[in-house]
Amino acid sequence: MKKQYMLVLFSFLGLIMTSYLLKAQTAEKQGTVKVTGEVANPFELKLADMQQYKQTNVVRKDKDGKDHNYSGVTLAEILQMAGTTLGKDLKGENLTKFMVVEAGDGYRVVFALAELDKDFTDRIIILATIVDGKPLPPGDGPFRVIVQDEKKPARCIKQVTGIKVQFAK
Repeated sequence: MKKQYMLVLFSFLGLIMTSYLLKAQTAEKQGTVKVTGEVANPFELKLADMQQYKQTNVVRKDKDGKDHNYSGVTLAEILQMAGTTLGKDLKGENLTKFMVVEAGDGYRVVFALAELDKDFTDRIIILATIVDGKPLPPGDGPFRVIVQDEKKPARCIKQVTGIKVQFAK
């Protein structure tokens, strides 16, 4: 009787653990990016929300020199949704604003707001969710910044979890 009780208990615990792991994996796949800092409208961008915004394609070489087609939303559009200073208002003191992008593992990169603004540059920088017509692989996504035409991929940050706008002090 005691063995049967233990077997049922371990089966039940195994079922609970499996359920917990599946929920954690689902939450990780769904993902969100928190947009915060010097913005008028901080918000959380969910993976499911991405399709409602204009999709932009960027071709980027991988470390082996192979071209990949990434699709996502420009960082400038995301910052506009958050009420960040861009366009004609990006002048004077506002030119000291920058954006820090953070990955789930703590890796961070910095972009000056002028690097993202079409009034200053033709370079396209996107928050991608798709590569070569498929969702980003788990090691890269669900969100990844892709910088068009930058020589090194160091700022093509993977597993993005946060975007924070700040003033340089």
